[in-house]
Amino acid sequence: MTGVYLFDLASLHTRYLSVRQSAIAGNVANANTQGYQARDTVPFALVLARTGSDMAKTTPAHLGTQGLGVQTRKDQAGWDVLETASSVSLEQEMLKASEVSRQHNLDVGVVRSFHRMLMSAVRSGS
Repeated sequence: MTGVYLFDLASLHTRYLSVRQSAIAGNVANANTQGYQARDTVPFALVLARTGSDMAKTTPAHLGTQGLGVQTRKDQAGWDVLETASSVSLEQEMLKASEVSRQHNLDVGVVRSFHRMLMSAVRSGS
């Protein structure tokens, strides 16, 4: 029987979300800094692939295999950009901050449910 690594995975994802939130906060703080380039983290799938996790990959689209860390973000078409001294779009940063909050709440809910399930199994003696 193999171990259940849900708590380790949730912890890794929470640390990733912390780094991403810091990058977003830095972008917002430097929105009016001349020449500042907006930054973002690489997708979590790349972080997970880098850890050497032995999770099953059933389709090629599940996990990527490129780089890790914070990278400079390229301007994305389709967004109105106000004339500022940097490449930061406050609207995009607020959307990303909302996404980070939603993902964190999902992690907390999954861990809480799994914890309740484990406690129930322990109490019943199974």
